[in-house]
Amino acid sequence: MSVATGSRFGFALLGVVQAVLVFTITILTVPLPLVAREFGLGPSGVLLLSASYGLTFSSLLLLGGRLTDRHGGRRVLRTGLAVLGAASIACALAPGYPVLLASRLLQGAGAALAAPAAVAVVRVLYPAAADYRRAMATWGGLSVLGATAGSVLSGAVAAVVSWRWLFAVPVLVALAGLARSRSLPSAEPAGRRPALDLRGAALATAGICAASYALVASTEHGWADPEVYGPLLAGLVLLLAFAAAERRAADPLLPPGFLADRRRATALATVMVTAAGTALTFVLLSLYLQQQRGWSAAATSAAFLPYAAALLLSGRLAGPLTVRYGPGPVTAGGLAAAGGGLGLLAGLAPDSGYPLGLLPGLLLLPAGAAAAFAGAAVLATGGVAPERTGLAAGVFNTAMELGPTGGLAALMALAATRPSVVGGYAVAFAAAAVGLALTAVAVAALPRTTTDAPERTTRIKESTS
Repeated sequence: MSVATGSRFGFALLGVVQAVLVFTITILTVPLPLVAREFGLGPSGVLLLSASYGLTFSSLLLLGGRLTDRHGGRRVLRTGLAVLGAASIACALAPGYPVLLASRLLQGAGAALAAPAAVAVVRVLYPAAADYRRAMATWGGLSVLGATAGSVLSGAVAAVVSWRWLFAVPVLVALAGLARSRSLPSAEPAGRRPALDLRGAALATAGICAASYALVASTEHGWADPEVYGPLLAGLVLLLAFAAAERRAADPLLPPGFLADRRRATALATVMVTAAGTALTFVLLSLYLQQQRGWSAAATSAAFLPYAAALLLSGRLAGPLTVRYGPGPVTAGGLAAAGGGLGLLAGLAPDSGYPLGLLPGLLLLPAGAAAAFAGAAVLATGGVAPERTGLAAGVFNTAMELGPTGGLAALMALAATRPSVVGGYAVAFAAAAVGLALTAVAVAALPRTTTDAPERTTRIKESTS
């Protein structure tokens, strides 16, 4: 097998892993009422089960990134896949709610190890700067593709067989990844290995977990409810303690200056608002079609098939466009297009038809989101030293997870202020559209660098340096 063929195979394997890690977040979204009926869950049980995977995934990503930089991408990837596969089997066979909940939490922990490790291996597969940028431009759209696939397939599979069969996907991918990972480069860290900042890891994990749970709980309870403000205050205190501890740490888990880079910060903001907008679309339109229009879960999943098709097509185009025009313009353009799609959905009314009322927005939104994610992935990971690839990937994926959590909570709270349910949905879509438009302006205002230049120009500069 040639080096180029091996790199393509390795990237394809890692890309499937990344997509399935996000796919696994959404597989219970549509069939959650079926699970609740089977196990006799009340509102609190449903809330915790729906948030469980994302809680451990998002809160452990920084630790996963540090372990990757310390022990090497392939080793941590194999560990994460083993945990994910074992936990997925436990989910499929769960005899009751406690086992299912614990298994979902464990799934998220495995994903938090595998996600940054996969990026570290990609960095080794493509050592040349231009090749790595091209790979990351494609990588950026894999998460939203995985989330879309999970939302589309979950309703259909649950309606035809059982929700338990959905966990066959992460099991099979984990097994395939473990079987073929020996062919991947080891991605062992060169030089001094970073210390394991256990205090910082504990504070960050607990803080993100508590704050994320509070934001999720706010969609079911009022902000004045102790179940919301208690975890939220605790999370904020823990995160402030984490920030203070990192300033004093000799080898911090998250160096204070890492997020000070304007391009990286703007890219992470792009990831958060775009992920929030896409998550909002799935949640609100699923509620609208099933509760307001009386559609079945399977029909609701089918309504998102054009969304998935547009996402696949735009995802294939986003990478080459990012390479040709640079990540800045592609990110700004993608944000503007995605915001336009949300703006179209802001016209939602109780009698909106699917072909003219929903479909245009469901086509424009994914087209823009794929471009925004592709460009943002390059901006967020560009210029990072190889020994910090795991850190960059961990931060990128954390933004991907926190965007839907925090953004969805805020937008759902805004929707609840309207007396009309559908009117509230429309206001939430409009607010999300404004957020994407403002972020597009911020990205467009970024200073141009050689990273933004077309690949042909970059290659000329590299050959003459």
